Amino acid sequence: MSQSQSRAVSLWRDAVIAASVFAIDPVGLVGISVRTRAGPARDRWFGLLRESLPSGTPVRRVPLGISDSRLLGGLDLGETLRAGKPIAERGLLAEADGGVILLTMAERLDVGTVARLGAAIDCREIVVERDGLALRVPSRFGVVAFDEGTAADEHPHDALLDRLALHIQVEEVVSRDATEAGPGRDAVDAARDLLPSVAVGEPILKAICGTAMALGIFSMRPAVLALRTARVVAALAGRTEVRTEDAALAVRLVLAPRATIAPAAEPPEAMEEEPSSAPVHEQPPEQRGGEGEPEGGTINPDKLAEDIVLAAAQAAIPEGLLAQLRLGQTCRIRAGSSGNAGVEQKSVRRGRPAGVRKGDISGGARLNLIETLRAAVPWQRLRRGELSTGRVEVRREDFRIARLKRRTETTTIFVVDASGSSAYSRLAEAKGAVELLLGECYVRRDKVALVAFRGRGAELLLPPTRSLVRAKRCLANLPGGGGTPLAAGIDVAAALADAVKRKGATPIVVFMTDGQANIGRGGKPGRAQAETDARSAANTIRAAGLATLLVDTSPRGQVSAGRLATEMGATYLPLPAGDAASLSRSVRSVGLQSQNAHRVSL
Repeated sequence: MSQSQSRAVSLWRDAVIAASVFAIDPVGLVGISVRTRAGPARDRWFGLLRESLPSGTPVRRVPLGISDSRLLGGLDLGETLRAGKPIAERGLLAEADGGVILLTMAERLDVGTVARLGAAIDCREIVVERDGLALRVPSRFGVVAFDEGTAADEHPHDALLDRLALHIQVEEVVSRDATEAGPGRDAVDAARDLLPSVAVGEPILKAICGTAMALGIFSMRPAVLALRTARVVAALAGRTEVRTEDAALAVRLVLAPRATIAPAAEPPEAMEEEPSSAPVHEQPPEQRGGEGEPEGGTINPDKLAEDIVLAAAQAAIPEGLLAQLRLGQTCRIRAGSSGNAGVEQKSVRRGRPAGVRKGDISGGARLNLIETLRAAVPWQRLRRGELSTGRVEVRREDFRIARLKRRTETTTIFVVDASGSSAYSRLAEAKGAVELLLGECYVRRDKVALVAFRGRGAELLLPPTRSLVRAKRCLANLPGGGGTPLAAGIDVAAALADAVKRKGATPIVVFMTDGQANIGRGGKPGRAQAETDARSAANTIRAAGLATLLVDTSPRGQVSAGRLATEMGATYLPLPAGDAASLSRSVRSVGLQSQNAHRVSL
């Protein structure tokens, strides 16, 4: 079995366990996020989940763009028009009370829908006070969120993910790997009956909370969800008390995917010296350590439990995930502050529907007729008096305008250091990485541009284009050698990014340099002045708020490159031992390839 297939089988095993755990207590665990695309493996997993749920459990699918009235309940427009008085309709979340709601393409849910789901999850009831109605109905449900994002930073909203206990991945699993089945309906039903009697000891509680802090999780919600999951795992194993292995599995499913830092390596806790007069095998049982204890001492059982649980969490964290999280968060912060151009463009004519708002139909705005009638109906009796004409009187304040959102175009600007210092070390690797990224940009229909600086100045070798052939030809013909006019390269990139923003696209700038400047503005040699000019140009990048990545292409990380990244507010990525493929993966990890997925709410 290959390494990739072995990993897929392991992921499927965790997914099957998570399905059984969630089916035991869907409301208590709130929900499960499944990173996967549509396919046979996902269908098989969801089939296993439905088989494990109690008979008659309501399962409701929440479509994208669902209206508030359908989600929460509100005015039934048809019945209201027929009866001549406000008639309430039952919302989808109320219909799912005691069951499960299904979110397909959860990464595309708009913020408003996420906020309403979060309020319903927290309050466990639906409160509607609109359209002349006042409703309060119970709504306790679990959530299955299918995350179908294609990029590392394209995922459901953090406010939703934070509330869902279990986070699993099935995207690498194909049908041949999805062979293992769950424990069965009888085992799940027995665990559901046993769950109320499962207890948790203080050592397990300390181990879960300590692991959460060690992984950089400082919100109490994940720790509470991990504790609930550990109780469910123990019940599934037929135990009435949570053991260390139950907590370790819960941490792997709940806390490990949320890790933001790598746990610090700590030396083993000092052993308590025992009297040397008695051999170890003659010591009373209460003075001996646990199984596998080293001779000559005892260890703290609380510390042992925490170490075991933490080790399980570390083993569950995929390789490179922590670096991707840190870099991806930084890149998203920079991208979010990149101004209005290319990120928040106002339009009333193009885009996908994203709700409605009060407004005027002037300026080409689209009138949402259904919502306009919904707003007008409750006032008909007052407006018509005692007369009944059979018509609906609509006034200006009833107008509801469609809100639209659309994707923005992304232009990735590669700024390559082709000077002598770079050419002798990493220019070939930088070219290879850029070529790989060019192919990815072509698939996403993004635009790319190429700026190179060497000798006494910088040059725009390739204006923004979608032509892959043209970009590769330009990159292959890029020569190396000469001085390092770093300030000139930054200036050209900043000017090009500003032009891209003015055209309504989102620029992303990727610098590939060792940060060692020796040619100043105007082509004048001198390291001191060149570094001063480079810092001044870097401040321009920071002031513009551009989403920027600086890749240090020197054989060893340079202090100058890190300082330059700080000056321009860029994500710094040293790659002392990376080849073209690893450089490409690192750039992708900051989320550059998904910047075109910035959707605009208007």
